[in-house]
Amino acid sequence: MRGPQQEVGRVECTRDSNRRVCSRPKQEIILKHLCICIVLVTAIFAHQSFAGEKPDKFDPKRDAAKDIQNAIAEAKQTGRRVLLDVGGEWCVWCHRLDTLFATNPDLNRFMHEKFVVVKVNYSKENKNEVVLSRYPKIPGYPHIFVLNSEGKLLHSQDTSELESGKSHDRKKVLDFLKKWAPHALKQ
Repeated sequence: MRGPQQEVGRVECTRDSNRRVCSRPKQEIILKHLCICIVLVTAIFAHQSFAGEKPDKFDPKRDAAKDIQNAIAEAKQTGRRVLLDVGGEWCVWCHRLDTLFATNPDLNRFMHEKFVVVKVNYSKENKNEVVLSRYPKIPGYPHIFVLNSEGKLLHSQDTSELESGKSHDRKKVLDFLKKWAPHALKQ
C-alpha cells in the first residue's frame, strides 16, 4: 500500500481525513496557460495574414491592380475612400512618411478610419507601369492618389508639399487627410 501522498501521472494526491484530494503542480498549470496564450496569439496573427491584411511595406511581388480592386470593394462596403501610397523600399521619404504615421497613432487611426490604404510599389523590380499609367504623372516619391469608392481619381498629391524640413509635417498631412476624407451625408 502506498503512503499518504502519492503521484498518479502528474496529479498529486493526498489523503485528508477520510477523503482523497488531488491537484496538479502550479508549474504545470502555469505552463499549460502559457501554451494556450501562445496558440491564441499565433492564431490571431495567422488569421490577419490570411484575411488579406495589407502590407506595411512596398512589395514588388504584389499584384497592384488586384490590391486596388480589393480596396475599392472594401471602400464601397465601409463608406471610405481609397488612398494609394506609391513608392518603394529604396525611398527615404517613403520611410519618413511611414514613420510619421507610426509615431502618431491618432493620425494613423484617422487615416485608416477614413481610407483603405494600398501601398503600390515602384522600383527597379516592378514599376507597376500598367497600373500607374491610369493616373497622372508622378513627379516624385512617395506620391498619393485619392480615389472614391467607385475607383474614380479625386486627387493627385505631391507629398513634397506636405514636408517640413527633413520630415513630413504632421499638421499638413492631417489637413490633407481631413480635406479628402469622405464626409457623412447630410440628411
